[in-house]
Amino acid sequence: MNGLRSMLKKGFVEWMEATQPDILCLQETKATETQLPKELRHIHGYVPYFFSAERKGYSGVGIYTKVPPVEVKYGLGVPRFDKEGRTLIVEFEDFALFNIYFPNGKASDERLEYKMDFYNAFMEVADSMKDAGKNVIICGDVNTAHKEIDLARPKQNERSSGFLPQEREWIDTFLGHGYLDTLRMFEPESGNYTWWDMKTRARDRNVGWRIDYFFASVSLKDRIRSAYILSDVMGSDHCPIGIEVELGDSS
Repeated sequence: MNGLRSMLKKGFVEWMEATQPDILCLQETKATETQLPKELRHIHGYVPYFFSAERKGYSGVGIYTKVPPVEVKYGLGVPRFDKEGRTLIVEFEDFALFNIYFPNGKASDERLEYKMDFYNAFMEVADSMKDAGKNVIICGDVNTAHKEIDLARPKQNERSSGFLPQEREWIDTFLGHGYLDTLRMFEPESGNYTWWDMKTRARDRNVGWRIDYFFASVSLKDRIRSAYILSDVMGSDHCPIGIEVELGDSS
């Protein structure tokens, strides 16, 4: 993503007002709340929550919600991860929502190790909530394509972070802990991507990666009504994804 402030010039508020999601999760916001113009801090009908990195113009996550939360937690409770502003955990009456910008491991071996450590720290927190009886939903840029159908050129990227065996195996492990890849409940085919390299105009040819996911605990399986990719929405190198879940007395 290009940062939330840049999205203001690309019709973000108008898109929000037109589509009216109950809850919207953003990753890589690249701004503190005080740096955001009032148009982004005050969108009619929504309460925003932001968690930014210590380093300016880096990382960051945000949530806009129509639904009043019970509790908002900033970070995983691990300082080495939380200083990068990657996690918001918003608890509602019927479920807990993780909004996460997972680390990218391409820069160095150290960042790949950091990414894998982050994966495991996140899983421990998610599992603790799930095992305590909470319905759990995870939205995020996971920065890994799970299977060969999740990127256009799997063979060429076998040695690239984002498609390394250990990264893909972690998703296998995570799903094995009792979670669902919601898109694959409805869409088994290849060609469904969420990120494209802008430098090579890869989106024009749909040479992409599916690295953005909605995961949900198995407890929600019968309440997930749809999962989808909005590939026609422009403005970033990622496109939005969404799910519809029946929760309580409303959808």
